[in-house]
Amino acid sequence: MIVRAADGRQSSASAVTMPEYTVVPASRAVRLPDAATFEVGASLGVPALTAHRALTAHDQGPARLAPGALAGRIVLVQGGAGAVGHAAIQLAVWAGATVIATVSSDAKAKLATAAGAHHTVNYREPGVADRIRELAPDGVDQIVEVSPAQNAALDVEVAANHASVAYYANDGGDELRVPVFSFVKNMRWQGLLMYTVGEAAWTAGAEDITAALEDGALPVGEDAGLPLTWFPLADTAGAHAAVEAATVGKVLIRVAED
Repeated sequence: MIVRAADGRQSSASAVTMPEYTVVPASRAVRLPDAATFEVGASLGVPALTAHRALTAHDQGPARLAPGALAGRIVLVQGGAGAVGHAAIQLAVWAGATVIATVSSDAKAKLATAAGAHHTVNYREPGVADRIRELAPDGVDQIVEVSPAQNAALDVEVAANHASVAYYANDGGDELRVPVFSFVKNMRWQGLLMYTVGEAAWTAGAEDITAALEDGALPVGEDAGLPLTWFPLADTAGAHAAVEAATVGKVLIRVAED
């Protein structure tokens, strides 16, 4: 489908719908807590559920997130300024983890820090593994990974014994080559896709994310590390162009003024 704006810009997508109302299965309609804004609700969805699953994929638990569930653990979020990375930082901090986020610039480091990351490391600079190991001398326990093809060797180098690597995207390459040495660390490599992960993971994620929302743990906006870029419905093509241009943060469409 081609979406064309009045100024001639166009964007292609396999399916484009921007309704004011829609029909979804009851299990997918989750009530926002009273204190949560529509901006927050529109920014959650698959990124937050993916982050939740990534943080609960460790073979030694926890299977659910709550305050204290990740206490004593060190979580490495690769790509901390992305939508999933942002949610992973917030959820991990809410659950009591120490969070290290990798970023590509000082501006993105500020976003990851605003989201709650305790430490940031610029992956474009030399000595990334050394810097992470300085912050986590015994290794990191859980890794939320957006670029497994590029980061596999780094992940193994900085991982603790029994670490998990939960990867959900293929930024930077389509082939994952895992160093055989990872077996020495009893590492678990867990791919995940929320659309097919199963009802139990969906339900657990929705319940835990709702609890985090009730605690005010998932704010959005630049001050919270996730800039919001708004487009009116008439400029849906502009919104798609912004996504294709890798706009940092969330791109939202205002369907109705009220």
